[in-house]
Amino acid sequence: MHFAMTDEQRMIVDTTRAFVEAELYPHEALVERTGHLPMELIREIQAKAMAAGLYAANMPEEVGGAGLDTLSWLLYERELGRANYALHWTCVARPSNILLAGTKAQREKYLFPCLRGETWDCLAMTEPGAGSDLRGMQANARQDGGDWVLNGTKHFISHADIAGFTIAFMATGEEDTPRGPKKKITAFFVDKGTPGFTVREGYRNVSHRGYSNAILDFDDCRVPAENILGEIHKGFEVANDWLGATRLQVAATCLGRADRALDHAVHYAAERRQFGQQIGKFQGVSFKLADMAMELKAAELLTWEAGWKFDQGSVTEADMAMAKLKASEVLAMVADEAIQIHGGMGLMDDLPLERIWRDARVERIWEGTSEIQRHIISRQLLRPHEG
Repeated sequence: MHFAMTDEQRMIVDTTRAFVEAELYPHEALVERTGHLPMELIREIQAKAMAAGLYAANMPEEVGGAGLDTLSWLLYERELGRANYALHWTCVARPSNILLAGTKAQREKYLFPCLRGETWDCLAMTEPGAGSDLRGMQANARQDGGDWVLNGTKHFISHADIAGFTIAFMATGEEDTPRGPKKKITAFFVDKGTPGFTVREGYRNVSHRGYSNAILDFDDCRVPAENILGEIHKGFEVANDWLGATRLQVAATCLGRADRALDHAVHYAAERRQFGQQIGKFQGVSFKLADMAMELKAAELLTWEAGWKFDQGSVTEADMAMAKLKASEVLAMVADEAIQIHGGMGLMDDLPLERIWRDARVERIWEGTSEIQRHIISRQLLRPHEG
């Protein structure tokens, strides 16, 4: 078993970190202060990311991406995760892998414009009454001749304001199961500007300022059958096949922010003097640093192992749930302890710590709450013992 990075992976890490520090860090204060990411800034950084070969690096080579294996991609995501989320997600965009599930015509219409940086995609699953329980969604689609008519509301839809289209998951029927009726779900491409499709401003969020969310309304929104992604009633299947690694992506970006917070804490503990010595020499501080480093290492190992297993075809849902759960909870702990070590200065916006602390809170909620991750892990443990 080898733990060292390859030369290629080291180059990916070094290149991405240098880009983040030079091109993203300088704009964090603006985004944090205004809560807005100007389109001209997006285009400026986007062009630099493309020139550096960092744009759409999650995509396979056959469609113009970097063709990274999962572990290399996660190392890349960790470095991007060190910066303000709006900056790295919007300006160094990674189109959703689910776009690869499209037909040739759908790839031409939706995937390739995203790869060229001409537009962005967004996914619409969550509803006001259906968050973790996606099977409880009320938004629906009914067939009408050769078209489908969509009705309902989605919310918490990330960057839908700039996306040129959405992939909307809609209830399209119901089937009987041993546990009772279960909704059938279908995924649809819906272009912005389609009659009956409205994008409304979302909620002000304490986490990830500048990274917008929106409310999507579908009011007798008519789309052709050719806009179905995958098969009718197979929306969850296509999501599971193509979105499986998103929890690992969340884990990796959490690691990046936790590493940045730990770096600040270590440097401050080494430089700050109280009672005639460096504060890092007091056990009350040094033991915090030790615990932060140990927990971060544990989260990294869980994440890297899950990424490696993903490429081997042996990863389980529990592997990815453990990585996401551990990394998101470690980020919260590291951010909080980093602020404690800095004292009052840690809460000032001169440093990125208060932002990292605020941003950490949402990571235990989106892409599956911590409770959902624990359910997935425990379900795998108990499944062999079911009657």
